Amino acid sequence: MVNNADWLLDLNYIELLREVGACFSVNNMLRAECYKQRMEKGLSFLEFNYMIMQSYDFYHLFKEYGCNMQFGGDDQWSNMLGGTELIRKKLGKDAYAMTITLLLNSEGKKMGKTASGAVWLDPEKTSPYEFYQYWRNVGDNDVLKCIRMLTFLPLEEIDAMDSWEGSQLNTAKEILAFELTKLVHGEEEATKAQAAAKAIFSGAADLDNMPATTLADEDFTDGVIDILDILMKAEITKSRGEGRRLVQQGGISVDDAKVTDFAMSFAKDDLKAKPIVVKKGKKIFHKIEA
Repeated sequence: MVNNADWLLDLNYIELLREVGACFSVNNMLRAECYKQRMEKGLSFLEFNYMIMQSYDFYHLFKEYGCNMQFGGDDQWSNMLGGTELIRKKLGKDAYAMTITLLLNSEGKKMGKTASGAVWLDPEKTSPYEFYQYWRNVGDNDVLKCIRMLTFLPLEEIDAMDSWEGSQLNTAKEILAFELTKLVHGEEEATKAQAAAKAIFSGAADLDNMPATTLADEDFTDGVIDILDILMKAEITKSRGEGRRLVQQGGISVDDAKVTDFAMSFAKDDLKAKPIVVKKGKKIFHKIEA
């Protein structure tokens, strides 16, 4: 693995213009689909240079490391071709590009860019349970596409799901969530996440496998902490203001009881004796302990 900052940060602008700039036709660049879409909203000079910098990356990797193929999402096709052309013009050699279909939802938007941020593979950033829950909650119109693109289930088995509807789609979502969690975090974590999800939604909360936050002594003031601080410590909300709005909208529950007072507080000794389960909406559960 290499970091392109190692060669890009030391580039001299004038030298780059002379070495690389002459290899790019502005007319051809503006015909690229990635620029056509931006031209309607306004194309900044920074965005315009993206193709040149990505192409230079490929050129550098080819020249220094013998890298002759670049993989990327199909929205990068023009940028990747720019690299193959730069290599051909500068070095007289062939390089190759291969695109991969972007994972889009039924609205044509990239999946993973949710309101609370991207879904991470790192369990420290997105726990196996939260990872499982993300895929368990994909839209009905997206689940079979995700199974087909992201899992290794036999295609015949997936094709048989095409006629599924209603409650069967929930089964498909569970299959998707389990298979992806197993792929990323291993079968044991996938089984735990699935068991926790089923237990929670059946009313028999499985606290052992639920995402949890352990509060430190300094999190309490005079031995207590209010619900807004708990929401922030558990990273359920980013600010007290966001937490206040959620409480006012009826979006927060503690142990299945809706929170109506954003001044509600909890004693450290009580949380040590018995953890609480904070719920945001219908799908986010978090254990709080001290």
